[in-house]
Amino acid sequence: MKTANDLQTLLRRIDNKGYKAYKDIRGAYAFSFFTLYIDHVQGDPFAAPSKIRLRLSSAVHRLPPALFAHAHRRLGLEDFLAREIRKNIRRLARLQRGTGKSGLISIDAGGQEILPRTALKITDDFLEARLEIGLPARGRTILGREALAMFFEELPRIAEQSLQWEKVDQQAARRFAEYVENYYALQAQLSAKRLVAFVADRSVLPRESGVSPRPLSSEAAVPFRSPQELRVTLTLPHPLNGSSTISGMGIPEGITLIVGGGFHGKSTLLNALELGVYPHIPGDGREYVITRADAVKIRAEDGRRVEKVDIRPFINHLPGGKDAARFSTEDASGSTSQAANILEAMEAGSQLLLVDEDTSATNFMIRDARMQALVHKDSEPITPFIDRIREMYERFGTSTILVMGGSGDYFDVADTIIMMKEYLPYLVTEEAKAIAQTFKTERRFEREFDWQAITPRKPLRQSFDASRGKKEVKIEAKGLSTIQFGLQTIDLHAVEQLVDVSQTRAIGYALHYLARHLMDEGTTLSQLLNALENFLIRGGLEQLNPFRRGEEHPGNFALPRRFEIAAALNRYRKLHVNVSPS
Repeated sequence: MKTANDLQTLLRRIDNKGYKAYKDIRGAYAFSFFTLYIDHVQGDPFAAPSKIRLRLSSAVHRLPPALFAHAHRRLGLEDFLAREIRKNIRRLARLQRGTGKSGLISIDAGGQEILPRTALKITDDFLEARLEIGLPARGRTILGREALAMFFEELPRIAEQSLQWEKVDQQAARRFAEYVENYYALQAQLSAKRLVAFVADRSVLPRESGVSPRPLSSEAAVPFRSPQELRVTLTLPHPLNGSSTISGMGIPEGITLIVGGGFHGKSTLLNALELGVYPHIPGDGREYVITRADAVKIRAEDGRRVEKVDIRPFINHLPGGKDAARFSTEDASGSTSQAANILEAMEAGSQLLLVDEDTSATNFMIRDARMQALVHKDSEPITPFIDRIREMYERFGTSTILVMGGSGDYFDVADTIIMMKEYLPYLVTEEAKAIAQTFKTERRFEREFDWQAITPRKPLRQSFDASRGKKEVKIEAKGLSTIQFGLQTIDLHAVEQLVDVSQTRAIGYALHYLARHLMDEGTTLSQLLNALENFLIRGGLEQLNPFRRGEEHPGNFALPRRFEIAAALNRYRKLHVNVSPS
């Protein structure tokens, strides 16, 4: 290993030389209290930034071992420290030093959600922060003195202020670590209490705006308050405001309707529930909105590709003799896409579906008595969701939370009906059931056959090609909702539980790993997802980077759920699958 003085000498030597001379600085350097690893040097100031790591031994960072002895506490502490680095970059670094990305220093810290990431890693022996930096240049001429300032003034100060226990806000660090452990402990209690979700009293569900995930100010927001009939109390491993319990609304298994007038908070509650599959940063307002980990938001998605999905439970007897048992299309309609989305989610293992009528296909959700009278079932291939929703729960154990403002017919099939009024929930199940008895529906039950099983599919390895031009692997996240996978573009705009572009990036590489290492003609999609999860548990998310050698920078990945990985696979337009004969 080289010394910090060696790096100083190198930077002085290459000052004012052509940019490619920066390649000479790649390597490891011992600084006074950390080791600097320069893993990748960008080719020019406009290219993707260089990748570096800062490693501090446990004797130097002095983080309390109790805060990272358990996986959930470690996740909270790692997330907190990454955010500290980002905060101190903004406070201590001069961010513009020449052309292109010159002077940039960044770390992949999160938004409102806390996700396992590759940006920061704590082990028993060391702490390591993985950053990106833009090596300074004017045009393509190296600014060596500016690089010296970055490496010898800014990075040490950032590391000292962000990664040494005596320098950080210790109370805030403990709060993050203990909160994440609380979140997962509460999530684990849901099944035992036959709940699918929990919303703590005094949660703040509304957001700052339609484009901001931050909470509405406490002055403007209505604090959440559970109906007494649905209030439950859960146990916290770490006390909150002096209490080892927390109370709020428990949503039971089964079929739950969320009703109410427009602008009274129905979709706001559903949005909080769909993102309740992730822990949130303390102070978010939704940190104690807890949803089962297998919840999947379902919507219509006109134009998506579908590959050999058995949609017969919802759509059968298609015109022209089209095979509904192996339904494929390059351009799905609203109803066929919503049917496929439900069946794919269940195939991937979901037992909780979240549905908002505003983003659903009307003809998929309901056919009222008048339409049934005009268009006979013999001419209608769709079995509406209302006629399968009860069977889905009773046969498959799949619960549904459904926002519904336009059809009282769902009163008949619901177990729990919650009315939102001025952002507060009220239990109205008995009233709604009485109304259903008074104003009986004349619609006919349209289910044609009993739904016996989800038809498994087996993705084929030869479908996937991540190469582009001379590059064997070319995978990029083009924002939160788009993956460039080789020559193919995967559109994830309708996958609403993706929250971070680093998840999207990881999904692209997860598909590549699945195809290269796990797929064969006999392995089902569910089995592939199980194998991938076990692989990541054993060795960590950083294993997905096919370019990583040894201990090099593992890339900017955040952990995606199996359901978003499956969603991307299903939307890959070159996908081919085998389906066993039914």
